Amino acid sequence: MLGRLALFDLDNTLLAGDSDHGWGEFMVRQGLVDGADYGAKNDAFYQHYLAGNLDMVEYAEFALEPLKKYAASELEEFHQQFMQTTVIPMIAPKTQALLQQHRDAGDVLVIVTATNDFITAPIAKHLAIPHLIATPTECINGRYTGKLSGSPCFKAGKIDKLNEWMKEHGYSIEGACFYSDSHNDLPLLELVDEPIAVDPDEKLNAHALANGWPVLSLR
Repeated sequence: MLGRLALFDLDNTLLAGDSDHGWGEFMVRQGLVDGADYGAKNDAFYQHYLAGNLDMVEYAEFALEPLKKYAASELEEFHQQFMQTTVIPMIAPKTQALLQQHRDAGDVLVIVTATNDFITAPIAKHLAIPHLIATPTECINGRYTGKLSGSPCFKAGKIDKLNEWMKEHGYSIEGACFYSDSHNDLPLLELVDEPIAVDPDEKLNAHALANGWPVLSLR
């Protein structure tokens, strides 16, 4: 029998910060992009995300555009630096204990994130979470094209991507839990049997309290 699904948002949930925005800041620090212009646009997109009105395709293509210039070996080196300097210090203090609790219970751990798979695959690997559902990037002959290879894993799109994944792997949503910090994830939170708000934004916190959902902090 397959285990129940333990679903996790990544940014500002398992991480005490946003890896997508952090990658943009990393590229600015490394001189891989025009610092002032790219940094300002990266910050503006993040504010749209917080407000709930982000155009995810536009943002993803903005984030992916600089990758076109680099070979896979160069990007891997950048990613190792990014993990050490930005992501690992961002892992929330209680994250590993929560993940272990679900492993001990025999649950199947899955990250379901709007952030693209280029940024998040190494993070999932570091956290030893075997399954990743993320916004898909297009990579041809080992080089990123700067485009997506499908629809974003964002808002209700997380349900679409999860349904595709469950059909492919033979899992059911029955009994599943989902941890998230963001009101952008309300569609999936309202779908699962066990929604859990983690260090929630103001809108999600109000919704969680009104509906009697657990609210916890991993920080």
